[in-house]
Amino acid sequence: MSLFDVFNLDANPWIVPLAVLLVLVVVLLVYLYLRRSRNSLRRVLEEISVERYRGLVIPGAHEGEIQIDELMLTANGLLILEIKNVQGVVFGSDKMQDWTVMSQSRRYTIPNPQPAMFDRIAAVRDIVRQVPVTGRVLFLDGAEFTKGVPSLVCNLQQLADEFGEPDKSAAKFKTDAFRPHWDRLSKAAISAEFGAVAAQGKR
Repeated sequence: MSLFDVFNLDANPWIVPLAVLLVLVVVLLVYLYLRRSRNSLRRVLEEISVERYRGLVIPGAHEGEIQIDELMLTANGLLILEIKNVQGVVFGSDKMQDWTVMSQSRRYTIPNPQPAMFDRIAAVRDIVRQVPVTGRVLFLDGAEFTKGVPSLVCNLQQLADEFGEPDKSAAKFKTDAFRPHWDRLSKAAISAEFGAVAAQGKR
């Protein structure tokens, strides 16, 4: 049987339904993967944080304004989070200006996120001063660093391990001590296009 015979719709009317079914299966698998990733991310963020600010805009440490996508009050202090959802092998280092992402279909570059993260950390520290402030660049499932992981970079499991606090009583005691400094951020927030929105997490 030739390839022409296989795709002869008159002789093989099952070809079109089969193709449609395969497309639907692929779409369903992609949807389930994305849904699981979102649910896992939401679960971890709720687990490690007592409160979260999203789209926070504050004065820069030196001048201008700094936008922070995710800022969380955790048992370890304040955590600034930048989330990267890329698929493929990532080649990056602390000294590289751009990082390269190689996926199955294409190759592209992204700016090194570390300098911007250091600016955000400095801006928050300038406001809260006495509270531990750190930042992480979170790469979701699908990204792989095969030549070493740059500083500040983590995956979801590493984020949960580093900032999770199994003892909820201890977590509350620590975060209560940080709260006056956390509230100071609200007063320092700048009204901007993105606004400063408090997203209440678990207390």
